[in-house]
Amino acid sequence: MSDILLKARNLKKYFKTPTGTLHAVDDVSFDLEKGKTLGLVGESGCGKSTTGRLLLRLLEPTSGQVVFEDMDVFSLSGKAMRELRKEMQIIFQDPFSSLDPRKTIGETIEEPMRINKLHEGGSRRMEKVHELMSLVGLADRLVNTYPHELDGGRLQRVGIARALSLNTKFIVCDEPVSALDVSIRAQILNLLADLQERLGLTYLFITHDLAVVNHFSDDIAVMYLGKIVEQAPAEELFANPVHPYTEALLSAIPIPSLDAKGSKIILKGELSSPIDPKPVCRFAGRCPYAQDICTQQDPALENISGSHFVACHLFRASRENRA
Repeated sequence: MSDILLKARNLKKYFKTPTGTLHAVDDVSFDLEKGKTLGLVGESGCGKSTTGRLLLRLLEPTSGQVVFEDMDVFSLSGKAMRELRKEMQIIFQDPFSSLDPRKTIGETIEEPMRINKLHEGGSRRMEKVHELMSLVGLADRLVNTYPHELDGGRLQRVGIARALSLNTKFIVCDEPVSALDVSIRAQILNLLADLQERLGLTYLFITHDLAVVNHFSDDIAVMYLGKIVEQAPAEELFANPVHPYTEALLSAIPIPSLDAKGSKIILKGELSSPIDPKPVCRFAGRCPYAQDICTQQDPALENISGSHFVACHLFRASRENRA
């Protein structure tokens, strides 16, 4: 039996705008292993969240395929898709706006079970609600409180409990700690890691913070303007970044030391437009190593060693020169 839970193949999502077609996600492919975490990183607007929503079919794709446990997600009927949603959930960035302010915490966690007719009977569902609250570190006394009465950390725990209230196997974590204080971030990350180990969960962890994703992910994919430009195991990516954009991101990670050495890479030049982009390297306008071919041809994502992939003409040229 394959260890791959989810496969994304040539995912594309384009949006029509008054000035042209926005290529939000443009030919993205990757695999997600069961019980593992893939970190998806990149600056704001690169298509990370859109990719996560495509995987869950919260957005319909322009083209491409998502296969979840041998099921073609985009070909499923409405009824079959509703059944699959019990196994695919999302944790949002802003815990407050993702919750209904008119519902108590207990009602919020119970609602998915009631809608999907799990644990029939109000008393049995409430037993499950208390089990989930205990699982995510929420005190029983909070069951009748409302979202405005809780801090961000507790609200995010409610969001996690709600995501686990069904037969969840895969969770898209859409920047789940970016709106939280630093001390609370560590608690939520530790909780997610503990739940993954205990329940065998699989995560797509979306973030712009490479320091966070390094400690939380098994593999990391770096996105730039709708495309994956580099993907590798976390340890390999940090030890041997190949794409110039990855190098720039890594150089921007704050180092809490007065003796820290190394200089930040300051990206200059114009950011390419995602509206009707030309078939060239989208990073060329900001890349300090750009060559003529970078403005003439879009580099393909190629395997360079083991599970390390990169889309860069610079690497291909250096490899050809070595050969």
